[in-house]
Amino acid sequence: MASGGRSSVPLLGYDRAAGPAVTVQHGEGLAGRPFSGAHAHDFLMLSYVVAGSMRRRVDGREWALGEGDVFVLPPGAVVGAADEGEYAADTWIVFFPADAVDPAAAASLVSWQGHPLLAPFGGDGGEARRLHVPADDRPAWLALLTELADELRIRRDGYADAARALLTLLLVRVARLGIDGREQVDPLVSQVFAVIEERFAEDLSLRDVAAAVGLTAGHLTTVVRRSTGRTVQQWITERRMREARRLLAETSLTVAEVAGKVGYRDPGYFQRRFRAAHGTSPGAWR
Repeated sequence: MASGGRSSVPLLGYDRAAGPAVTVQHGEGLAGRPFSGAHAHDFLMLSYVVAGSMRRRVDGREWALGEGDVFVLPPGAVVGAADEGEYAADTWIVFFPADAVDPAAAASLVSWQGHPLLAPFGGDGGEARRLHVPADDRPAWLALLTELADELRIRRDGYADAARALLTLLLVRVARLGIDGREQVDPLVSQVFAVIEERFAEDLSLRDVAAAVGLTAGHLTTVVRRSTGRTVQQWITERRMREARRLLAETSLTVAEVAGKVGYRDPGYFQRRFRAAHGTSPGAWR
């Protein structure tokens, strides 16, 4: 692990023993605490405070959280040991590996940053963030979390698909907090994602995206990096890699055919980009 004391704490992996890859816990006070002792984890995690107050210590910084706050933690963040005041609130906690959102993700500590729904968890060089749910939206948040917990607890027919769908909806709500809540994200970023989603399979460049949203390439680069921690080209590449993983996993297309379908006219360049992102070739990954 990195410096700053990370090498001295255990890295917790997600337990995939049963059911869909998402866990929900709800409790008041220490009943809602999922772990004790200083640790890091290889999955993503969010806490939602329904009532009361609580504290979290992450990467040496202490956070004070209150009613309506959502606290998001990326993989690798070092969480301090809990004490009696840390979870002294009515709190919902949801944790999940990256492939619960992107089933083709190669590894949670590598690939999670490439999914737009996970951008609120910090982007490149992810860090903890506090978001805030407006009062009018809190009943809907509580209903969604309750439904997700019920699906995982009761396990009716189709519960795994329902849980994944509810997790996606929850992450959409978290992403919207980045625009409407206290942690402001430039709405322009949403336009950039829309352009990339529509045109990533083309010969798409930074200049093309900038022209589509009416900005210079330099200005757009500054805005997107400030809001997401990544460049426009990195988002284009990550979207292409995500589609490439899906095609490699779900189709019998050749590597050259996959390259063409995700915007790379040169299969050799595609293979180099894939290896740089995943540490292995497309064929070996398949």
